[in-house]
Amino acid sequence: MKVVVDTNKCQDHGQCVFAAPDVFSMDDDGHLVYVSDPDDALRDEVEEAADVCPLQAIRIEG
Repeated sequence: MKVVVDTNKCQDHGQCVFAAPDVFSMDDDGHLVYVSDPDDALRDEVEEAADVCPLQAIRIEG
């Protein structure tokens, strides 16, 4: 699985961090950082993160 975040859409709301904390986090400046190729065991969490993103900036490939 590959996670892609459209950084032009993302406004660092952080809802994905709550849904999938093993994949998404905020850096010291409050900007989103994420694992682009997380373990497939985290798919449900990543799908939830994509669903709760207010700007639908998260896409899952593969």
